[in-house]
Amino acid sequence: MTAEEIVGTLLELEVGPVAHGGHCVARYEGQVVFVRHALPGELVHARVTEQNAKYLRADAVQVLTPSPHRIEPPCPYAGPGRCGGCDFQHANIVEQRRLKATVVSDTLRRIGGIERNVVMESPGDDGLGWRTRMRYAVVGGRPGMFAHRSHDLVPIDRCLIAHPDTPPVLDQRWPGASSVQAVVSSEGKTAVLTDENSAGRVVEVVRDRRFRVEAGGFWQVHPAAPSMLVDAVLAGLEPAAGETALDLYSGVGLFAAFLAEAGCAVLAVEGDRDAVKNARRNLHDLPAVTLEQGDVDKVLNNAAGQGLESVDLVVLDPPRTGAGKAVVRRIAALSPRKVAYVACDPAALARDLKTFGELGYGVSSLRAFDLFGMTHHIECVAVLEPRPD
Repeated sequence: MTAEEIVGTLLELEVGPVAHGGHCVARYEGQVVFVRHALPGELVHARVTEQNAKYLRADAVQVLTPSPHRIEPPCPYAGPGRCGGCDFQHANIVEQRRLKATVVSDTLRRIGGIERNVVMESPGDDGLGWRTRMRYAVVGGRPGMFAHRSHDLVPIDRCLIAHPDTPPVLDQRWPGASSVQAVVSSEGKTAVLTDENSAGRVVEVVRDRRFRVEAGGFWQVHPAAPSMLVDAVLAGLEPAAGETALDLYSGVGLFAAFLAEAGCAVLAVEGDRDAVKNARRNLHDLPAVTLEQGDVDKVLNNAAGQGLESVDLVVLDPPRTGAGKAVVRRIAALSPRKVAYVACDPAALARDLKTFGELGYGVSSLRAFDLFGMTHHIECVAVLEPRPD
């Protein structure tokens, strides 16, 4: 059967284990099929949506034998061919978190060779009403969400994972815009951003410390995330007064601030110019923090050339693609007693942990957080220490 013939075909599939990306794995005539809107153990009719040389993609459009964990999606826009923003609305929240924990442990084992029993920690919510920064697509002035892996707009009148205090933008037209963002800060200040109006700042509060952030810049989108991640990093590193620390990919200075408050001298490195500008404002009362704007690998290389030979602690919070071998090697060469790796992608985390392992660092603890209810996204904090000789 050619690619043109199989796309659109309805297949009967026995659904296997969950995989990273919001789908489960099945097989059809020996070929891997990544199935959305299904759960492990189900028997489904799935319509093929894509084919390439290695696998098929499909949507479960009829469930013949449902999982006991299946529920009716709370959102009317969730389902095959509809909004692509959520992945697991058809599973109860307990099962969502179990599936995500499985994804982390399986990915660590498969890519990193690391055996770890993972338990997903939660902020105590039901997976709805948490997202404080929403970006909606706009087509022909009409806002909505794209279908999964598509530029087909799905008009919506409400998003159930959006924080209830985000500005109402779905009941308006946005002529000339390609997207519109609705933002609410922890102080309750709101902002609406479009292509023409992308400027704007909000203030976020963590542990009674205020952080100025670009409304369209990076900040954790779950209200509980910054505090939970700071707590996890500090608990893992156990910083002590007089120690030296690196905060790499430091953003607006979240981790650097609390390392400095614990008495550490901190070198914070961030590539985004606006984030560094805000960090200077956020950390102006902490003279123990030195800010460097630039590529992390290059800054570490220059620092080594200027006599930086060792540090006590490292916080590593890279983008979704991970830190990469060069940065990991430079960190290991500084012989920190502990590294806290904050990761939003388990595959990138596993790759970098494998490199750390080759350089003598083992995982002493790993915590996973479900800060993105109804979606496949996960946040992890891994703590690494030198392995005994």
